[in-house]
Formats: sequence, structure tokens, C-alpha cells
Amino acid sequence: MGFTAQRLRELIAKGEGETLDFKKRTTHPTRISRTLVSFANSQGGRLLIGVEDNGRIVGVRDAEEEIFLLRQAAEHYIMPPLQLRIEEVEDDARIVLIVTVSESSRKPHKALVAADDWRGYVRVGDESVQTSQITEKVLANEQPESRFEKIPLNKLEEAALDFVRKHPRLTLDQYSKLINVSKRRAYRMLIKLVLHGYLRYHDKEKEPYYTKA
Repeated sequence: MGFTAQRLRELIAKGEGETLDFKKRTTHPTRISRTLVSFANSQGGRLLIGVEDNGRIVGVRDAEEEIFLLRQAAEHYIMPPLQLRIEEVEDDARIVLIVTVSESSRKPHKALVAADDWRGYVRVGDESVQTSQITEKVLANEQPESRFEKIPLNKLEEAALDFVRKHPRLTLDQYSKLINVSKRRAYRMLIKLVLHGYLRYHDKEKEPYYTKA
């Protein structure tokens, strides 16, 4: 069954998250390829083209051009290439493209972000996050719908798990202070713990936080 305007609005009302992303338009294959790859490497998802970040429907100017750029991204800017399902939905004379990406059985996929620079991405909350080498090895052995495998953790990572066992939630700021490292480094460790099934990421409130998985 194809999408109707009502189903489109119901989808938008859910907001961006692990399986849904809004884009006003497709600016360039290198940018959109990261989002497509992150869905394929995770549990799949839908990309709505012609919808602003706040959920306002603006529509696309040229649906054919948008579809051409999406196909270019999927076939030439992603390795191995992806198959996309693209549907056009009209809402109040505005066209929105619904791009469906299935979870892939050919992980890990990588996006071409610059000349000869291929990088992997996964979906964490409403963001496409770059993968590490260890995560890519896990993806290569993972089948759709299976969980990420548990990996050995260091003392700093164990500190995060110990914290969420005793407290309802952990924020990036709390973790950075707890282990006395930069927020950037703390964020990378938290994302690693999410990807490997130790923590759960929550982004529906003003400040994202993590809980025990």
C-alpha cells in the first residue's frame, strides 16, 4: 500500500529518530549518502525529502532531479551500492519524496565523503555517526535484526556502566566530568557503548542522555 498524505503526516508527527530523517532537499550525493548508509548499516529507515527539521512540509521543487541525485548517491557514492524505494506523496500541492532504506545483509556500507575517502556510518538517535574499525568488523559479521556483539571494555567505559546501574540516566557532561576527559572523547566512548548494546541512547528531551540497555 502506497503512502497517502495522511500517512505522511502521521509519520512526520513521530519526529526524527533512529529510523526517520527529514531533509528539505538533496544538496549533494556525498551528503545524502551518509544518511542512506547509516540506515542500511543499522535497522533501516525512511528519509523524507521536502520536509524541514521541525516537521514543516515545504515540498521539493523538482522531484525528478531529487530522485536522480538520490539514485546517484545510492549507486556511485555508496559501496557496496544500495537499492532504494522512492515514493512521491502529494500534500496540499506539495510533493514529498519518501525514501525507504532496508537494513542491509551486505554490511558494512560506506559513503564517499571526499575523493578516495570512504567512511562507514550507523544511526544513533537522530544522527548518522561515523563508525570505528571495530564497529565495522561487527557489522561485517552481523545479520539483519541481530544485536551488536558485546566487546571487552576498558575502565573508563566500565565507569559508564557502573554509573547507569546506580542512577536512572547519564549525560555526556556527567560522563566527561566523571572520567575527566574531553567531551569529544567521552562522546565517542558513549556511542561505542550504544553500538555494542551496553547503553541505550535517548534524544527526545532537551539534553540527550543514556540509560542501561
